Amino acid sequence: MEENDDLNETNGQNQPEEGQGHSGNGQEQNNGETSQSDDGEQAQDSALTRVSGMYKDWFLDYASYVILERAVPAIEDGFKPVQRRIMHSLKDLDDGRYNKVANVVGHTMQYHPHGDASIADAMVQIGQKDLLIDTQGNWGNILTGDSAAAPRYIEARLSKFALEVVFSPKITEWQLSYDGRKKEPVNLPVKFPLLLAQGAEGIAVGLSTKILPHNFNELIDASIKHLEGKRFKLFPDFPTAGIIDVTNYNDGMRGGRIRVRAKISQHSKSTLVITEIPYGTNTSSLIDSILKANDKGKIKIKKIEDNTAAEVEILVHLPAGISPDKTIDALYAFTACETSISPLGCIIEDNKPLFIGVTEMLRRSTDATVDLLRQELEIQLGELEEQWHFASLERIFIENRIYRDIEEEETWEGVIKAIDEGLKPFTKHLKRAVTEEDIVRLTEIRIKRISKFDLDKAQENLDNLEKKIAEVQHHLEHLVEYAIDYFKGLKEKYGKGRERKSEIRLFEDIEATKVVIRNTKLYVNREEGFVGTSLKRDEYVTDCSDIDDIIAFTKDGKMMVFKVDSKTFVGKGIIYVAVFKKKDKRTIYNMIYRDGKGGATYIKRFNVTSVTRDRMYDIGLGKPGTLVYYFSGNPNGEAEVVTINLRHVGSIKKLKWDVDFADVRIKGRGSRGNIVTKYSVKRVDLKEKGLSTLKPRKLWFDDAVQRLNIDGRGEFLGEFTSEDRLLIINQKGQVKAVIPELTLHFDDDIVVLEKWVPDKPISLIYWEGEKELYYVKRFLIENPDKEENILTDHPKSHLETVATDYRPRVEVVFAKKRGQERKENWEVNLEEFIAVKGITAMGNQLTKEKVLEINRLEPLPYEPPEAPKAEEMEVVDEQRVEGPSSNEKSKDGETSGKNTAFENGDDEGQPTLFD
Repeated sequence: MEENDDLNETNGQNQPEEGQGHSGNGQEQNNGETSQSDDGEQAQDSALTRVSGMYKDWFLDYASYVILERAVPAIEDGFKPVQRRIMHSLKDLDDGRYNKVANVVGHTMQYHPHGDASIADAMVQIGQKDLLIDTQGNWGNILTGDSAAAPRYIEARLSKFALEVVFSPKITEWQLSYDGRKKEPVNLPVKFPLLLAQGAEGIAVGLSTKILPHNFNELIDASIKHLEGKRFKLFPDFPTAGIIDVTNYNDGMRGGRIRVRAKISQHSKSTLVITEIPYGTNTSSLIDSILKANDKGKIKIKKIEDNTAAEVEILVHLPAGISPDKTIDALYAFTACETSISPLGCIIEDNKPLFIGVTEMLRRSTDATVDLLRQELEIQLGELEEQWHFASLERIFIENRIYRDIEEEETWEGVIKAIDEGLKPFTKHLKRAVTEEDIVRLTEIRIKRISKFDLDKAQENLDNLEKKIAEVQHHLEHLVEYAIDYFKGLKEKYGKGRERKSEIRLFEDIEATKVVIRNTKLYVNREEGFVGTSLKRDEYVTDCSDIDDIIAFTKDGKMMVFKVDSKTFVGKGIIYVAVFKKKDKRTIYNMIYRDGKGGATYIKRFNVTSVTRDRMYDIGLGKPGTLVYYFSGNPNGEAEVVTINLRHVGSIKKLKWDVDFADVRIKGRGSRGNIVTKYSVKRVDLKEKGLSTLKPRKLWFDDAVQRLNIDGRGEFLGEFTSEDRLLIINQKGQVKAVIPELTLHFDDDIVVLEKWVPDKPISLIYWEGEKELYYVKRFLIENPDKEENILTDHPKSHLETVATDYRPRVEVVFAKKRGQERKENWEVNLEEFIAVKGITAMGNQLTKEKVLEINRLEPLPYEPPEAPKAEEMEVVDEQRVEGPSSNEKSKDGETSGKNTAFENGDDEGQPTLFD
């Protein structure tokens, strides 16, 4: 009650005393007192202050002001008001030299109703885009996030591009500034899709805008295509470069999304290098996100070095034993190395917000540019015609000595009339009537000019003017062609060095559970039925991450999948625990169980690909008394051989025999399986471990995302067993044979990517930089775990051609010598030309003649020996299983459930675990 009393007193402090307060609409303000009604209920005074009017008027006015005057750019010129005023001020101050930014900010304050800080920040943002402002000094760094120096230390002037494209005072519409002292442009006559080139971002009241920057040259090409009536597509291009996936860009409208990734490559065996960063981040924020992910155990790194200067270079050092390819995926999954940007195309048109896509923005901007060019041409035509008109009058006036007619006139009116009468016989060819202003201008011609008048030069001047008039008229008649030439001229002048920076590529989806570092340990209490990370006194199972799912089976034929936690109850008598991988069809579970109390014994093999988390499933038929005699989980579909031992009951003759799981088909989780025996089983013993019964894994390489897959996308590479490797050779001459994991990353300069055949020689021809001759070498890879360079160390050495055929052939085309006929092409059988040597050998010289080109020919026929084909079952793989296998020894020397058998004493007896 005391708290409530205090609260009431506090609320009453701002209440006026009785008779003092009045609302804005003339109503009396409530003083907070209450009265008791006849039925005993409290009724508050109805004289309340109504805010609906204020909300309707004041809030709407404020929202309109923020939308139109601060946050959202106009489609006409692509500027927000503060940016437009900055550009206008730079033009006012422009004399070709640099101006202190502080001076520009002060000048802009004549037009802008806000403080210097907002103006300076907006100017720095324009300058960092390196398009409109020529900067000098420390303007900050968009890569590192470093801010610019104080405005008094840095300087700026308009770029040549801005002077040509942004300003045209004769066609600019003007308005008074906020205080009425100055004139400022309503919109600048920008003859370029500037809004799309620079991008824009702003948050207003009730709406926002996020227009992403696009490539300078691509915008010009798109404008030309629009004028030619062709279709075009626009995609963002960021100054920070990076890799972008524009699949869901949606033309930059609401609901679209692009994914941006840093460019990460393997610098060495234990070092990654980041050379480009996502838009919207900087090296500092990127490094912070990596360190946070490392602290949370999502990734493991040793240290980070930031060597960024003019270009990004962040070195990420990895601990020993950490996969670089998996770490790259983990950086994308858990750090700011991959970000998602949602564009929102909102602009101001005719003082109203409008939501449109970037394609429509470009069309409107291009059409506006054509209209501005038309206006400029019309003004230029008018000026040229005026020049021609007065030049013609001047010639008539001087050539016909009309100036002598005014010698006798004593009044100004008489002078004007005399000149007018003198011109009339000669004005038929003029394009317009002679006005009094024309005559006044004639009277202002000096005697010196009249005395030195040259008729030939005057005629030449008129001819030049007529040519210019004809040219401008031609441009007006062919306005679209003129606009196309205008855009081509912009690209020729300013397009160099503005090539696309962001690489457009499709991204593969990275599942966090596949790349997260296993940062915790999983334990199990089999007897009590608990699984978790906090059971450190119980049996260790495996390393796992805090986002993994766990699968567990119990001896009574139950199964459950659940999120890893400190302690989770599954059920008493746990026989198998492991990390669960969704859609994993390669992990096969082998089981022998009794179907209910006194029932028959069955054998089954199955996989678990998808389940509902925290739901208990039956892996038998769910009858009471179900008992599992034998259970194993096999990451590669291994099929072991077990021995069935029956109880000696009655007249049973055969009490012991072997069963091979390879003879059992893999079916679904809910299948009953095949019957083993109807008699009582004493125990099941493991006789021998088995080999995989799965067919080799079929792999494809998808060039669009530069990744391996098992879904049939891209180029088929072959079928791979656990012993097979992938041969990779790149343009730099690096060769390696790697295990084909789906997490592998590939460079863009790969020249060979195929299944590695250890006894098949690799043949190549390369240019030796020091000798300046072509060399041939053939070799076998003797150490597949080591990446080796097959070229010499000279910096000018480069790979010409490489072949992995058994009997390759090439055609050498010789260069023509002066005064001689070209030497006939030479066909070379590389198998006969050079024997197979070591990988480090230099090889044999191909020829001393000057070579024009080397072409690959069809190889000679060769029949490789056929490998024996095994009859195996096809099970589609989803990924390579890594990490500790489930048959690793626990800390107590026991297994974690790889091969688990139980002795069947009575039904309540405890199982006996053995390997």
